[in-house]
Amino acid sequence: MRLRHIEHRDAYCFALTFDNGDRREVDLQDLIGQHVALSEVQTARIDPEWGCLEFLHGRVDIEPKTLYRYAGFVEDKQAA
Repeated sequence: MRLRHIEHRDAYCFALTFDNGDRREVDLQDLIGQHVALSEVQTARIDPEWGCLEFLHGRVDIEPKTLYRYAGFVEDKQAA
């Protein structure tokens, strides 16, 4: 599982697209709010090697599987 595309919407809200085509808009404030200030949200990018969402030049990152579950998707255990 990898994150394919992100689109910052507003505040901590992002549209996330995963490599399996699943897409969902999520508010990440509860997940990253203690680690990433609102003024630092624009540092979001996808790590090209791992496919994770990272902030602050890699000082904060979120594994794609964690994002997938946080977005409300259920992982296919056989695909892991």
